[in-house]
Amino acid sequence: MSSGQKIRVGVIFGGRSGEHEVSLRSARSVMAALDATRYEVVPVGIDKNGRWLVGDALAALTQGNPAARPVALLPDPQVAALLQIEQRGEQPAALTELAHLDVVFPVLHGPYGEDGTVQGLLELAGLPYVGAGVVGSAVGMDKAIFKQVMAANGLPILPWLLVNRSDWRKRPSAVLAQIEAALYYPIFTKPANLGSSVGISKCRNRAELEKGLHEAAVYDRRLVVEQGINARELEISVLGNDDPIASVVGEICPRREFYDYAAKYLAEPDSDEYTELIIPADIPAALADALRDLAIRAYKAVDCAGLGRVDFLLDKESGQVYINEINTIPGFTRISMYPKLWEASGLSYPALLDRLIALALERHAEKQPAPLSAQPAPEDE
Repeated sequence: MSSGQKIRVGVIFGGRSGEHEVSLRSARSVMAALDATRYEVVPVGIDKNGRWLVGDALAALTQGNPAARPVALLPDPQVAALLQIEQRGEQPAALTELAHLDVVFPVLHGPYGEDGTVQGLLELAGLPYVGAGVVGSAVGMDKAIFKQVMAANGLPILPWLLVNRSDWRKRPSAVLAQIEAALYYPIFTKPANLGSSVGISKCRNRAELEKGLHEAAVYDRRLVVEQGINARELEISVLGNDDPIASVVGEICPRREFYDYAAKYLAEPDSDEYTELIIPADIPAALADALRDLAIRAYKAVDCAGLGRVDFLLDKESGQVYINEINTIPGFTRISMYPKLWEASGLSYPALLDRLIALALERHAEKQPAPLSAQPAPEDE
């Protein structure tokens, strides 16, 4: 990429997870807001079967546009380009270079996109990309491992248990007894690896707990069972690589039972189920500062980079704060909490995208081996 040229940004969206439709909404907003005088956008859609497509990729994923072309990205840093797949009847398919990429913006939520899998491919391909690396993405995606990392770093989390789907199916009575011995109702059940509140249930009794475990087991082989509390839901956006900064604090006020998928994406404004976003949250300044500090500590603990949204639960009765989760690729429509928190902190949506791309290029450059001249001199003994 020479001086004066546009930066070619591959925006990847869709994917094989249960958050496919959410990803399309985020990507549509991102691509519309990228400055056309600075960036050349290459839309790359991944359908629900995992096939990569270019052309009018959004139309291909929403309307089945037959004009979209299948492409591949090779794990080869000498290529760093999308390769068009050309079928030749019974002959082996041919690969021809379609578009060299300068940086990739993954707008993929959930498994096969937010969990380190695509990040690993991009690492092998030698391409800069927005967001956390393989480790940060994987830990942020897996709610169980995330909680273990938080506990290891002395950060506050709610009591919880991990249940394997195989155990739940083989000995359900024993699993229910174990949960009820450790936690009290209400209890939340969640797939360990999914986002956007897909597969999450609030359980107030044993019958609902059974149903919630069945629901979570549809999506993952590992199930997180967590203590429910009467809480306010607070969120903070974090931005940066080695020296991240935190936004103002926002509050989620769902009118439904909890902030589930329907509340996030399906409820219409002014409806009884619409969720109110309060920015900034009505909390004391000292608490806001403490939450920002916790958010940055959690972000660094999982080796996050680029961006992340850290979610908290504030117990209404005790005032105790708990870290709930981190989203390494949070929702990214213009009305999503992550960009709205930065807008309230003085960073517009287009400027935020500029910063994320700059952070991706910076992070990629930092990964390259340092020349010997840049190595620190040995200290005198």
